[in-house]
Parts: sequence; structure tokens; C-alpha cells
Amino acid sequence: MQDDIPTVSLPSGVDVSALGLGTWMMGEEAHNEADEIASIRKAIDVGMTLIDTAEMYADGKSEQVVGKAIAGRRDDVFLVSKVYPWNADAKGTISACDRSLERLGTDYIDLYLLHWRGPHALRETVAAFETLKQQGKIGAWGVSNFDTADMEELFSVPNGELCAANQVLYNLSRRGPEFDLLPWCQKHHVPLMAYSPIEQGRILRNHELIRIAKAYQATPAQIALAFLLERDGVIAIPKSSHPHRVEENRGAADLDISEEDWTALDAAFPPPSRKVPLEML
Repeated sequence: MQDDIPTVSLPSGVDVSALGLGTWMMGEEAHNEADEIASIRKAIDVGMTLIDTAEMYADGKSEQVVGKAIAGRRDDVFLVSKVYPWNADAKGTISACDRSLERLGTDYIDLYLLHWRGPHALRETVAAFETLKQQGKIGAWGVSNFDTADMEELFSVPNGELCAANQVLYNLSRRGPEFDLLPWCQKHHVPLMAYSPIEQGRILRNHELIRIAKAYQATPAQIALAFLLERDGVIAIPKSSHPHRVEENRGAADLDISEEDWTALDAAFPPPSRKVPLEML
């Protein structure tokens, strides 16, 4: 019997799955579409109901793939998408959201993020996000790739404290956010969404990670995801285009790692001892 996937509460009180599915690089090759759609549907089936995409991914084709996958199942999904920074002015944000809605085949996005900081003032982007909320086109808004100083600046603009999430690069090999960004977000009740939670597969060859995975009859990816699920207010969004791999990732929620093995992981992937500038992929 599988354990329930942990949930994370957004500032609105909405609970979302702490283990979702990323779709970066989906939609780039037409011959992969059937597998990608099947993977998204498998994620929904196994409770990984937070689906993350962006207008940037494959120039909107990722959103189209997601739209096909969730057709007829929209109410089962917590849908996240993102606006390019250069589109994020007063009018451009609204127009970009409308295009995303059309590609996704829906009339609302649950969480809409500013993909990274760009040329437009944060107060202008936030005002546009609030307009989209009032129009019912988005349920909440947030940011991506914001470091601690960026979050503090965001909270200083009108309605900036309504930010519902911050999506950043965070995994065993990229633990910089643990020094100040993650504590800041936890203090202000802003969930942290971890993209590339297995470092696009690069960390899976680590000998200590492999050793610990074998001890639990698990995969290295499951251990890496369990590391993130152990942290308060963190949502992991691994990408997979193969349904069996999605189901494998789901198993991370069933692991109960010992303190001894967490300590071993800390030795293999040391936490930061000083401020580390936020990294991006």
C-alpha cells in the first residue's frame, strides 16, 4: 500500500501535491508527444497532480501537450505556467496569459509565475497578476528564479506579499537555497518549488546516493526526491516523458530514510555554510 503524497499549503490555504511533474523540454519533438501525454496522465493517475509548464518551453508547444493531456481532466489538475520576463508589463502579462490559456485549452491557470526577473518593474507585473486574478484567469501568482533579495524587494511593492510560490533550482547538488532563501520563504509562508530536482540525471551516478538507494531497494532518483519531500514547504517537480519513470518517481513518497542515511547524504552533498548566489539552468 502506497503512502499518500505529502501536500504543501499555499498562502491561500489551497493544498497541492508536494510531488508534481515538470514539462521542460516536452513538446520539442512531435514523435515524443504520445509518450509525453501518457506521462502527464500517469502523473495525474498516481496523485502527482501539480503540472508545471511555461510559455517558454518549446515555444508554447509544451503547453499544447499539457492541454491535450488534461483534456477532460482539468478539475483533477493544479496547473502552473509562466510568463516570459519581457512580456511581463501591464498589457503584455494579460496577453501572454491569454495565449497560454488558449494553448492549454482551459479558462484558468491555478498558479501563474514570472519566469525570471526582466526589464519591467515588479510593481507593474504584480498589478497585472492581480488583474488576472480579478478576471478569474489565474487563481494565484508567484515568481521563479528569485533570490532572497529579490523576494524582499517583491514584498516591498503593493500586493507583493501575495506571492504564492517561488520556483528555483534546488536539489542535492544545488543546496544553496538552504542557507537563506528557503528559511526566508518558510518564514513568509511562500512555498519553494524545486525544478530539476535530480539535476537532469547528473547526480544519479553519485556512489553514496547509489549505496543508500540500494539499502532501501529504491532508485537514486527516488532518494533525491525524498530529500526534497522531507523539507517543509518544498514542492519537487521532476520531469519525465516515460510513464514508468513517473510511477517510479511517485515511489519517493513511500520512503522512510533514517537519520544515519540523511547524515551520510549531508556528507556526500554538503549543505551550504555561507550565502551562495541562486543558480539557474
